[in-house]
Amino acid sequence: QVQLAESGGGLVQAGGSLRLSCAASGSGINIFNINAMNWYRQAPGKQRELVASLSRDGSTYYQDSVKGRFTISRNNAKNMLYLQMNSLRPEDTAVYYCYFQVGPREYWGQGTQVTVSS
Repeated sequence: QVQLAESGGGLVQAGGSLRLSCAASGSGINIFNINAMNWYRQAPGKQRELVASLSRDGSTYYQDSVKGRFTISRNNAKNMLYLQMNSLRPEDTAVYYCYFQVGPREYWGQGTQVTVSS
């Protein structure tokens, strides 16, 4: 079983930065069986959407609206996933969730709120 816990959300002014962290714990996780590590977000009244993805081979994907502003990264030794968010905009306001695919199973964190004021 794997548990994910996000942290780092908060209130920031437009143009500011935040760094989200996702700590993975559990007996079933290691670098060799993590197929994908993603960040999603869900704004009020909207569907959850994929923001950024990091595959086991290191390849990355970013939603067009965050390209050049957000960076996804990981620390394998600590089983940590990060999302560095720069030049934040009010439309980035949402609850951000981390997601791991470990073998055939999917795991979600509880979410962390990011609010960007104009």
